[in-house]
Parts: sequence; C-alpha cells; structure tokens
Amino acid sequence: MELAADTTLVVVLVIVVVVIIAIALMAALQQQRRRRLHGRFGSEYDQTVEQAGGRRAGERELRDRVERHDELQLRPLDPDESRRFRSEWEQVQAEFVDRPEHAAAEADELVEELLKQRGYPVREFEESSSLVSVDHPELVSNYREAHRITVETGRGRANTEQLRRALVAYRSLFDELLADATPQSGNGS
Repeated sequence: MELAADTTLVVVLVIVVVVIIAIALMAALQQQRRRRLHGRFGSEYDQTVEQAGGRRAGERELRDRVERHDELQLRPLDPDESRRFRSEWEQVQAEFVDRPEHAAAEADELVEELLKQRGYPVREFEESSSLVSVDHPELVSNYREAHRITVETGRGRANTEQLRRALVAYRSLFDELLADATPQSGNGS
C-alpha cells in the first residue's frame, strides 16, 4: 500500500514538474515573439498595442499584418518607371512654393500610385499604411500624419507649416519605396 502511495506521489510530482516546464517554455516563447515583434516594428508596436486595447490584441494585429504582407507580390520598378516617379516628385516639390495645398495632395496621390505600382493594395488608406508598416515601421506614423494633414487641407484646416511637414514625410516614404523598388546592379548575379 505504501509503495502505491509513493508511486502515485512520484507520478503527481512528475506531472506537476512537466506542467511547470511547459508553462515556462510557453512564457519564454511568448516573450521571444514579443521581443521580435517589438524589434521589427519599434514605435509602431507600441502604437498598435495601444490602439488595439492591449498587448495580446496588438500583437495579433501585427502578426496578421506580416502574414498579409507576405502574401503580396511586391515588384521592382524598371529604370524608366523609377525615373518617371522621380521626375513627378520633383514637380510636386517645385509646386509647393506656389500651391502648397495642391502639392500635398499631389504628393499623397504620387505615393499612393507608387505603392500601387509596387503591388501594395491601395483601396483603403489604413490597409495600405498597415502593410507599409511591415517594411517601413519607422516611417509609417509620419505617413499617417501626412495623410491626415492632406485630408484636413481639403477641409481648409491645415496651415503651410503643416503642409511642409506633410511633404517632408511623404518624401521620406517616397524615397524609401523608390529605393526598395530599384533593382541593384552589380550584385554578382
């Protein structure tokens, strides 16, 4: 009888130890995923967690973005397309002096066109900006702010300084998208 009790106690202890180890492993894996997401998204991680109402929901949103992004068929631009986009951007910047509201709207449209050419969906701004955040998390908050300012401009609520900041933000994202889209030559292939 005593041997059966000892065996039962050993089995229970082994089960408890296995459960504790499993919980510890799950917690370590979850912490590792969290660090990886935070490392990849930076301040976008914090903003998404806050907007989602909690860490679990925010992390789920970020993982969903990565999955949706991985399904995209992003494509490079040929040199002629890159030159055309660069030329159009220079026109937008030149126009800012005389017509800042129009230049900001043109910058918004040009970035959207570049996103579309690259293969990002552009039906809804939030969808495209969330997918852009996967590749450019450090720029996406400025992109959102630039877009917000451009929308406010349409309502007569943006001043020239805000429009200037919007154009700078658009240019940062535009330059990154264009650099990503330009195939590098001389890579030994």
